[in-house]
Amino acid sequence: MHQVRILPPIVVFITLAFASHAQPDRIKEIFPSGTVFMQNIPYAGDSLKKHLLDIYMPANAKANTPLVIWVHGGAWMLNDKYADMGYMTNTIKSILEKGYALASIDYRHSTTAVFPAQIQDCNQALEFLHNNAAKYKLDKSKFVLFGFSAGGHLASLLALSNNNNVTEFYPQKKKTTFKIKAVIDFYGPSDFLSMTATGDPNVTGDPISTLLGASPLKRPDLSKIASPANYVDKDDPPFIIVHGEKDESVPYQQSVLLQSYLNLAHVKNELIIVKDAPHYGVMFDTEEIRTKLFAFLDNSFK
Repeated sequence: MHQVRILPPIVVFITLAFASHAQPDRIKEIFPSGTVFMQNIPYAGDSLKKHLLDIYMPANAKANTPLVIWVHGGAWMLNDKYADMGYMTNTIKSILEKGYALASIDYRHSTTAVFPAQIQDCNQALEFLHNNAAKYKLDKSKFVLFGFSAGGHLASLLALSNNNNVTEFYPQKKKTTFKIKAVIDFYGPSDFLSMTATGDPNVTGDPISTLLGASPLKRPDLSKIASPANYVDKDDPPFIIVHGEKDESVPYQQSVLLQSYLNLAHVKNELIIVKDAPHYGVMFDTEEIRTKLFAFLDNSFK
């Protein structure tokens, strides 16, 4: 008889993130009529499938369209640039209907390349969008990051480290030139050591250990480098953070902790704890949350 092993929350993180995947052949059904689709654009000058991004333009878009950049979840080891869209359909429609463009980026899985490959890819994708903003009718002064779970972690890390000149986060260690106007973080981990403090330091194969290439408790230096909370300072962009009260994969206290760091640095932010909500799902695609998200964006662009 096989022994049954109870998986810790960060391992459950894998399966839940995978379940949110939306198939590419169905993606057009999510967007409003008239949306212009530009898919599988290479952003790194190579042929890697994970170095592609999509751009979705609102109907009749003119020059200098503000851009929301979608960073998918999947425990850093699963999914692609279509993930998380399947349960956020109303939010996606609202993004385009309100005149924003949407770009969705892919990045290398941790099972192929360990950290910091993922944040290097995100930086490279945003630098590509910045350098080609005029070509795609984008306003390079109005870039907003929108990340989910592992993508929330990457979006937060990218934005918070942007003014810290962390050379290992950049391809060829060349500093990027883009700026982030605002961040929308849905249930992303913010501090790996606090998230894994009660775990077994000898257990590997979980998402965070796979990402880092080592147990966080045995490599606290790597855990700190990869944790968004480590980079908070007064010059960071505003944040809105959304987290489920009953998140079984990333405890909502991770977002409370990030807000505390933002508050200490006097960075404008808002935290929304969704009552009874799990790690992902349609409970995050409500009119109440959308109203707060777009009010946040409107204020960020003033």
